[in-house]
This record gives sequence, structure tokens and C-alpha cells, in this order.
Amino acid sequence: MTQPRAPTMPRLQIDGLHAGYGRSDVLHGIDLQLGVGESLCLIGPNGAGKSTVLNAVFGLADIHAGTISIDGLPLQRRLGAAERLGRAGIAYVLQDSSIFPDLSVEQNLRLGGYLMRDAAQLRQSVEAILDRYPKLAQRRFEPAAALSGGERRLLEIARALMMKPRLLLIDEPSIGLEPRAVTQVFETLHGLQRDGLAILLVEQNVRQGLAFADRGCLLVDGQVVKIGSGAELRADPAIGRIFLGAAA
Repeated sequence: MTQPRAPTMPRLQIDGLHAGYGRSDVLHGIDLQLGVGESLCLIGPNGAGKSTVLNAVFGLADIHAGTISIDGLPLQRRLGAAERLGRAGIAYVLQDSSIFPDLSVEQNLRLGGYLMRDAAQLRQSVEAILDRYPKLAQRRFEPAAALSGGERRLLEIARALMMKPRLLLIDEPSIGLEPRAVTQVFETLHGLQRDGLAILLVEQNVRQGLAFADRGCLLVDGQVVKIGSGAELRADPAIGRIFLGAAA
């Protein structure tokens, strides 16, 4: 007789999260789960709190109540961003460009491993990233300023992988990119997900984000209004009218 599978521990679990900046709450009791190798796209109107969810997970927003756990272990509220990357395995690709244009591709990657104390380990990590992404390897000694928009975004993602994270937070991966570059970025994210990386993203291109993600979550006024598969949210007539420009 086949035994039922034991439930898998969520990679990320958010329970009753109230968070914001200073004394003001932006999020009002958020509950979310994200499994190993799963992707979840946050959608919603401007000011809904989407980026604040990412910021709270990475320690850049003030948590007033609730818990955030990685692999079943609650994160301490005072744990800084560097500790969240090094200890909890959380990497964050911000919406705004964060590359250093005057530094080479390789130097930018090395900055992603700034917590590594062993020089040999840092070199190995750089080479592993360059082996994975030949486009970056071909331009490893060129200044990042010479890269296209899509290549810069790839460099940001690659730099976030230097510490071998278990959870990737990414805010607006397609912003400012031409369609072909957007496709390449999401292909990159698909590859990471297949390797077991959990991905929590905010995406202004709702159609693209929900097409990519296993599940979608609609936030309004800092609260979860609806959560379901990416296909379910894309097929919702109300979401279609508001975010996709047409009824499903």
C-alpha cells in the first residue's frame, strides 16, 4: 500500500503580518505561504503594499505584529538584511537598478559575495555563475554600463545568486525592458525555479507575472483579497477588467 506523502514544510510562511514604516502600518494581517521551488506573484493597485511584503521579508520594513518563517524557523524582527542573506538564504533584487555601472561584470558579481570570507570560495562562486550564464561570461571584464537593459537585469539576478539563496525576492523584473528582454528574464527565473529556488515577485506586467507564477495573490489596501493559481487569477473577469485591460 502506498503511503501518503508527508506535507512539505513551506520555504516561506507569513502569518498575521502587520508591517510598514515607522509607526504606520501598510500591511494589515497578511498570511502567505511559498513552497520549495514555487513562485508567487503579488499583484494589486499602486500603494497596495506589494513591495512592502518583500521589504518586510528582507528586513527593510518595520514589523509590528505577526511572524515570517523560513523553513519553519521564525526570523527575528531585528535580523538585518545581511544576516537574512547569509543566515536565512534570502536574496533581494530591487526594482531600481542596483548595478555599479563603472565596475566590470565580474566585479559586480563579486559584490554579491561580500559576506564570503574565503577568497577561494568567492572565486568558485563567480566562476559557477559565469558558467551558468555565458552572456555574462563573454563580457566579464567589460563595465556594466556597456550592458543592455536585459543584460543588466540578468547581472542583478546573477549577483543575487552568489550566496546560493533559498528564497529570491524580486521587485518588478520586467520594468523598463523591451519585450524580448522580458522574455529572457522570465526564462532565467523559470530555470532557477526548476532548480528548487522559491521566488516571490512583484510584477507590474500582470499578464506576464501571472503567466509565469504558480500562484498569484491580489493585494488591496494592505490585505489579501484573493489568492489562487496564476491561471485562476488571469481568468477572473474582475482582475481582467482592472489589470489586464479586458474581461477574461
